[in-house]
Amino acid sequence: MKNSISGFSKLSKEEKITWLSKTYLKNATAAVDVLKQYWNPDAKLQQLHDEFTENTVSNFYLPFGIAPNFVINERSYAVPMVVEESSVIAAASKAAKFWAVRGGFKTKVLGTKKTGQVHFMFPGKKENLISFFNHCRPKMLEQTQHISKNMEKRGGGIVDIELKDKTRELPNYYQLHATFETLDAMGANFINSCLEQFGKTFEFEAQKFPRFSAEEKQLRVVMAILSNYVPECLVRAEVNCPVEEFSEAGIDGKTFAKKFIQAVKIAEIEPIRAVTHNKGIMNGVDAVVLATGNDFRAVEAGVHAFAAKDGKYTSLTHAKVENGIFYFWIEIPLALGTVGGLTNLHPLVKAALEILQRPSAKELMEIAAAAGLAQNFAAVKSLVTTGIQKGHMKMHLLNMLNQHQATDVEKATIIEQFETRPITHSAVVKAIEELRQ
Repeated sequence: MKNSISGFSKLSKEEKITWLSKTYLKNATAAVDVLKQYWNPDAKLQQLHDEFTENTVSNFYLPFGIAPNFVINERSYAVPMVVEESSVIAAASKAAKFWAVRGGFKTKVLGTKKTGQVHFMFPGKKENLISFFNHCRPKMLEQTQHISKNMEKRGGGIVDIELKDKTRELPNYYQLHATFETLDAMGANFINSCLEQFGKTFEFEAQKFPRFSAEEKQLRVVMAILSNYVPECLVRAEVNCPVEEFSEAGIDGKTFAKKFIQAVKIAEIEPIRAVTHNKGIMNGVDAVVLATGNDFRAVEAGVHAFAAKDGKYTSLTHAKVENGIFYFWIEIPLALGTVGGLTNLHPLVKAALEILQRPSAKELMEIAAAAGLAQNFAAVKSLVTTGIQKGHMKMHLLNMLNQHQATDVEKATIIEQFETRPITHSAVVKAIEELRQ
C-alpha cells in the first residue's frame, strides 16, 4: 500500500517527524517547525505528555480559562474551562454572575451507580440458564474479590449482577448486567477488570454445570465492557428567581420568562432544535470535563443517549413559572472522577482540581452540571433577546483580526469601530483593507 510504514510506533519522535515530512508534507520545513514549536522545553514534562498516548509528535494547545462568580450550594467557585469556541467562557461567566446574587445554583447528586455488561450467547433452555446464573453468581463475586477489595474498603465495589434476556432482539443473546459504585474514581479500569473476570468465570463454570446439555455447555462470551450510558449516575442543577428580576434588552420580566420557556419547550418537542440546544449545554459541561482530565467523549455519548431515553431526542433542560417564580433546571448523567487517570498525572488537571478546592466526584458532577446550565441559560437568553450572533461575533472578532495578522493598533481601532456595527467577516476584512490603505 502506497505510503504505508511498518514499525512506526518504534521510531523516535524525531524519526516520526522526518518520515511525515518526507511522505506527506509539501512545505516540510515550516510544518516541522510548527510541530517542534509546541514541544515543552522541560524535557521531563514533555516526556510525560508524550506517554499519555501513542505516536506523539507534538502537543495540541487549547485555551485553559476561568469562569468566575459561580455560586453552587452557597459555595463560591472559579471554574476552570478548556474550550476553543469564542464566547463560551464569557457567556458562562455572565450567567454565573447573574445567578450568584439570586441564590446561585442549587445542585444535588441523584445517583452514582455505573453499569457494565458481559454479552454472551446461550443456545439452550432459559430455565437452565437461570439455574446456572444463580449457581454461578457467588463464584463470580468470589473470583473478583482480589479486584474489588480495595474499592470495597473505601465504600464502593460491585453493587449487583443481573441476568437479562435479549433473545427477542437477537437469537440466543443474553447479558450479565452489572452495577458498580466507584466513588471518586471514574472507574473504567475497575469495572472492565471485574466484567472480564465475570466472563471467564461464567464460561468456565458452564463447562461443569450438571444441568447443562452438551449444547448448553457451548455458552460463549462475546465481550465484556462497561457502558458509557449511566442513567443512574445522575445530577440535578437548578436556578430560580422572581420573574420581576428579569429585564433584558428592553423586555419586561414576564415577557422574557414567557419567551424563554417557549424556547425551551421548542427544544423539548423538536429534535432538530434540541441537538443544538444540548450542544450549548455541552459547551459548558465538556469544558469542565476536559479541564479536570475526564473523558468528554464518554460523557457526550452518555448524555445524548439520555436525551433520547424516551424514544425521542429532547432538551436536557426545562423551565417553568410557578407562583411568579421562574425555575430553570437540568438533570444530566455524568460519570466523572477526581482520582486516577490524568487527575494524578497532568499538571494542569491537578491545578484545575486545586482551583476547584479539591472536589469529590459528586461535587465535580455538580460543578459540571451548573456550568452546563449556565451556558444554556446564556445561550437561550441571547436567542430570545438580542440574537445569538451579537455576542458571539463580538467575541469572534479578535479571531478574525488575528487571522488577518492585524497589529495591536489595528485591533484597537477596528474593535472600536464595531462597537455599534454588526460584525461580519466581510465587514471586518473591508475595515482592515481601508485602514491599511
